[in-house]
This record gives sequence, structure tokens and C-alpha cells, in this order.
Amino acid sequence: MVRCPCTCNGYRAPAVAVDAIVENGDEILLIKRKKEPFKGAYALPGGFVECGESCENAVVREVEEETGLKVRIKELFGVYSEPSRDPRGHVISICYIVEVVGGSLKAGSDASDACFFNINDVKKIELAFDHSKIIEDYIRRCRRR
Repeated sequence: MVRCPCTCNGYRAPAVAVDAIVENGDEILLIKRKKEPFKGAYALPGGFVECGESCENAVVREVEEETGLKVRIKELFGVYSEPSRDPRGHVISICYIVEVVGGSLKAGSDASDACFFNINDVKKIELAFDHSKIIEDYIRRCRRR
């Protein structure tokens, strides 16, 4: 059984996180994780939703904290809820497609690096969590556009 990291009204409950697909033409943004789990691996920018914060505000905040970029949400992409997707416990991730509206790209907070990769090159990189699946889903959806 996967450990649920939170309790709500006496019930064990999954934690909620957000991830961002930051588009730039044929590229997407990845960060190199500074901390465990998956220290040194690449991942989509994102993190946990804070109490009292909306998921939409959380994804904008997390992208700016980790990359220095200001973004706006284009669309909700998907929800990833496989109980074993995060080794820390059951974490549900809500993923958004976002676009850059300002800021300067630089690694910050939980990231040791942040850079854009061609979408075809991303398939060759070992990614943290289930981010390979998220990006595969994104590539499939983009081909249908």
C-alpha cells in the first residue's frame, strides 16, 4: 500500500502537486532537480500546492520559483494520480500547459539548472517521477492538433 502523506478530517489523503509544460515553439522547459527524490534528474517544473492556494496559482508560483519565468496558463493538460508515481507517497499531480509572459530563465529554489529542450530530444532523457509519461501524452496530443 502506498503511504498517503496528508490527513483531512481524520482521513488519510493524497497530497496535491502541480506540473507545468512550458512551451517554446518545438521546445519544452525542464529543470534539473536539486533535492531528493530524483536529485540530479530532469523534471517538469512544479511542486506542491500550499494550503489556501489554488492549483492555478501554485503552478504559476512554482514555475517562477524554479525557473525565474513568469507564465500564464493556456490550458489544463491532465491529472496524474497513479498512487506509486512519487516515492514520498501518494501525490496527485495536476498538469497545465503554460506560456512565458516575462522573467529571465535561471535555475532557482529546487532546481540546479533550467533549460529548454527540443521535444524530440526529451524522449531520450531519463526523467523524474512519471514525467516521461506526461511528455509522451503531450507529444501524442500535439500531433493531433
